[in-house]
Amino acid sequence: MKKVSVLCGCLLLSATAQATDLATMQETALNNRAVVQRYITNVERGEQDVTLSKGGYYPSFDLYYRANSLDEETTTEHEQNSLAGARLSWNVFAGFRDKYGLESAEQLYEVEQYRLQGLRQDIQLGVALSYLSVYDRFASLKVAEDAYKTLEKVYRDGKNRFEVGLIGKNELLRFRVDYDNADITMKAAKANLDKSINSLSRETGASITLDDLHFEEFKEMPIGLDEDGSVAKMLEERSELKAMKGLIEASGSQIQAAYADYYPQVDLIGSYQNYDDDYINGNGEATEDELRAQLVVSMNLFRGFTKEATTARAKIEKRGLQYDLQEMQDTYTNDLHNLFIDYRVSLENVEVARRSIEQAEENLRITQLKYDEGLQRESDLLDAISNLSRAQGNMVSVIRTVFLNYFQIMRMVNGF
Repeated sequence: MKKVSVLCGCLLLSATAQATDLATMQETALNNRAVVQRYITNVERGEQDVTLSKGGYYPSFDLYYRANSLDEETTTEHEQNSLAGARLSWNVFAGFRDKYGLESAEQLYEVEQYRLQGLRQDIQLGVALSYLSVYDRFASLKVAEDAYKTLEKVYRDGKNRFEVGLIGKNELLRFRVDYDNADITMKAAKANLDKSINSLSRETGASITLDDLHFEEFKEMPIGLDEDGSVAKMLEERSELKAMKGLIEASGSQIQAAYADYYPQVDLIGSYQNYDDDYINGNGEATEDELRAQLVVSMNLFRGFTKEATTARAKIEKRGLQYDLQEMQDTYTNDLHNLFIDYRVSLENVEVARRSIEQAEENLRITQLKYDEGLQRESDLLDAISNLSRAQGNMVSVIRTVFLNYFQIMRMVNGF
């Protein structure tokens, strides 16, 4: 029997001229996916919010025109009159509302940037997992094809033996049942591979075919990951944690902004207006100009307890976000430790699975020789073939688990 090695059959697939790698597919996805553009618009909106918050530092300039009609004249105002003017006002002090409002907007702008970074990491993880799924389905198809070819040879050999009377019909039928089952399994594996390629195309936002892939990334097992270092990096670099910290900082600024209601407000106002005793300013006979400069100081003393409620709500919001941050840190840390447990076990299982393939191949070789000499039953030969397929399937599963954990660890630490 020809020896079958999934590791060699799948990982040594030659690259074509159109071959692409994981990094290229991830970059393609980042450029093509509409959801990335959606998050970019959120960042742009945050930038405009910062601009809006800066508006409080600038003066306001207004032009106005009023036409009035009275039921009767007064000593100061004609029955028909108009007023045209201009007003320049500048808030000098508003209890630091502008200062902390701007800080909050800038912090929320950073939060949107962190969310965009997190989305980019999620998309790259999705591409990596879809790519891994294609590799897994391709390797499974190779196992199914090898089993099918082996059972096809065994069935044809059994058919020849049946025709010369060396085996009975029931024994031939056992070969046929396993041969047909291998055919069904192979076709299902091919369908699963096609579906996984479609899913990879969806993740990247581009058309991908099997010929485009060479699976170079899976030729060597990923080793050398440091668990403690990864936990520290995750707590420091994870985008979602940075975003939550940004929300906490923004809520702190919003608390300070809420305290502005307890301070007086100071405004400088300069205005010019022209009074005319006609609806159309400038057509009347009685006109009067006024140029006025004002310093206005105002302070609210009571507003139905809304000031107290506003500051209390802002403090509660910040406290709630701090609890959310603690939960996120604890959950991410636990998840990362669990990923490393699975990662180490799957690495250890690689050698076990490789050894199992070697033993199953040798067992099949010996069983085949004995069967040819009439020293083994048909069921023993079928069992040997089944054992080899199971060992090869275990190898595929182990490699998939190694890279599944590796990619998820990379996502946990913003490693893409």
